[in-house]
Amino acid sequence: MTVAITEPLWTIEEVSTFLRIPVHTLYQWRSRHTGPRAFKVGRHLRYDPSDVRSWLAEQVDENGR
Repeated sequence: MTVAITEPLWTIEEVSTFLRIPVHTLYQWRSRHTGPRAFKVGRHLRYDPSDVRSWLAEQVDENGR
């Protein structure tokens, strides 16, 4: 799998701030295989900002908002 990253990856704290949700919620979503896709880089989770935005758009579409 090839991943083309055009901007820096986000930390879990940055995703939390962007979505305005607790970091704990992101960890729960990850364990339940929901939420935006995350990557392990060493011991750390990283998120592609475009994946987070796409995931958010899907949520808006599914909920009709």
